[in-house]
Amino acid sequence: MKRYLFFCFCLLIFSSTYAKDQDPKWTKKVGSAKLSFRKAIYNVNNYGAVSDGKTLNTEAIQKAIDDCAVKGGGTVTFKPGKYLSGAVFVKEGVHFRIDKGVELLGSSDIKHFPEIDTRIAGIEMPWPAALINIIKQNKAAVSGDGIVNAQGKPYWDYYWNLRKEYEAKGLRWIVDYDAKRPRMFLAQESSNILLSGITFQQAGFWTVQILYSDHVTIDGITIQNNIGGHGPSTDGIDIDSSTWVLIQNSDIDCNDDNFCLKSGRDWDGLRVNKPTEYVLIQNCVARAGAGLLTLGSETAGSIRHVMARNLKGNGTSNGLNIKSATTRGGIVEDIHFKNIELKDVGVAVRVSMNWNPAYSYSTLPAGYNMETVPQHWKVMLTKVEPVERGIPKFKDVHMSNITVDGAKGAAIVAEGLKNSLLSNFTFDNFSVSNATKAGSVSFAEGWKISGTSILTKDGSKVTVKNSTNVSF
Repeated sequence: MKRYLFFCFCLLIFSSTYAKDQDPKWTKKVGSAKLSFRKAIYNVNNYGAVSDGKTLNTEAIQKAIDDCAVKGGGTVTFKPGKYLSGAVFVKEGVHFRIDKGVELLGSSDIKHFPEIDTRIAGIEMPWPAALINIIKQNKAAVSGDGIVNAQGKPYWDYYWNLRKEYEAKGLRWIVDYDAKRPRMFLAQESSNILLSGITFQQAGFWTVQILYSDHVTIDGITIQNNIGGHGPSTDGIDIDSSTWVLIQNSDIDCNDDNFCLKSGRDWDGLRVNKPTEYVLIQNCVARAGAGLLTLGSETAGSIRHVMARNLKGNGTSNGLNIKSATTRGGIVEDIHFKNIELKDVGVAVRVSMNWNPAYSYSTLPAGYNMETVPQHWKVMLTKVEPVERGIPKFKDVHMSNITVDGAKGAAIVAEGLKNSLLSNFTFDNFSVSNATKAGSVSFAEGWKISGTSILTKDGSKVTVKNSTNVSF
């Protein structure tokens, strides 16, 4: 009997350990279905497209796409060369292929990107269409070894000039919404979408946005937004209130968040109330940028069931970043970071519920009339009531096998709120070397920390305040 009980005990321990190492079952279900397309080929050059890099080819490219779609689908292709274009819209059953030797150039004229109803930085509003759009479609693909270059510098300059003007007026909070710039790729309200292989360069604004969509695969793309300057708000990949998403084998160099999960901002995000959930990110690299992987700051619809594994961050401002604000609301929960390597970052792990107040909170300066300001200003100025509804919650965040070599800011900076504690965070094998300082944790509870080593240049230890059951 003793032997039997001992065997049962050992089996229980083994089973618990084995289960701990297993990925959630949902990770097997993410991504698009296996896509196949008709063999028919529709070459844009047969519809009048000219590969001189100067002729505007929007109409010719769209004709090829539309003809392909109406005839049952197939593949739209280009002969080698450079093709200038405004917004094009990929349809159901269409494989839009940009092969090696082909470069799709974005127009620098905003008039070539008609406004559509969409969501930008957490609120629904009219905004210019992206260079490549898939909207309300089921089964479509954009792939190839070619280049999409948005030629974004004129849009960068426009933003910085407007921001200088707006900041002087106390309008930092709205400039990003008034400085309308085209995204590079948008999948919105769509299912079974594949984006693969493309090299994106010089985004004028966000590079890839997946919005209100499900079963999307992003595989093997490269983003190079720091060519010829450093564009503002040039996020890499934004997953926005979308589900069952697979991102893998991708390399991002940008000037804002590299991989980012969002779900709406403030009153408008709480109204829409659509989560981002069931997202697997694996085998990717981030270079320059604001964060290897950022959750937020738009958290209103909640972000949950996320697995990020086998990632590398080289020189990002933040490594793993969870951020929100006291008007956002929503829950960030069931998050898993595994096997992450960070080198020469700013802060390795940053958690904030009161991020960037100058941007996060909207106040109309004296001299403006609420009745006459644009509609999206009114949306941004709508208060969240009751106030408690805007308080975000972060819980059940698990980090394992995180290696950090060089953190200029700190190993960890995690700040909850008195009325919203950072709950049930797990650090297992969190190894940091060459950090300037250890950092701090405040307003947290119930953290489980094991196998942690933090070596700092100043010899400091992690400071823990206003917390219970948290000890490094």
